Amino acid sequence: MNSPTASPRTRKDNRAVIDALSRCIAACEMCADVCLDEEDIKMMVPCIRLDRDCADICRLTAAFIARGSDHAQHVLKECMEICQKCHDECVQHKHDHCQQCAAACKACLEACRAYAA
Repeated sequence: MNSPTASPRTRKDNRAVIDALSRCIAACEMCADVCLDEEDIKMMVPCIRLDRDCADICRLTAAFIARGSDHAQHVLKECMEICQKCHDECVQHKHDHCQQCAAACKACLEACRAYAA
């Protein structure tokens, strides 16, 4: 619960977006790791790179939101862009881990949009 003495930067409920960011981090890390075991690893390189970028920006975004940073909105915008790109890449691959990652990225993107609104 937000207390009446909370800073204006931290009054907005951030639990849902931080949970979505955390799930996206986990899905991207798992996807990147499992992609390394795929037979045609060269084909998976763009997926692995986007997974890593997405996990990193989600980590940073969660930290900025959690601490009520004045720069959270800027980072959030970049996070949404990378989540969209990671989703678009992963959804092209039929592997379960890629499909799970795409779903987590989409859910994260939606949570970020709702938070930003």
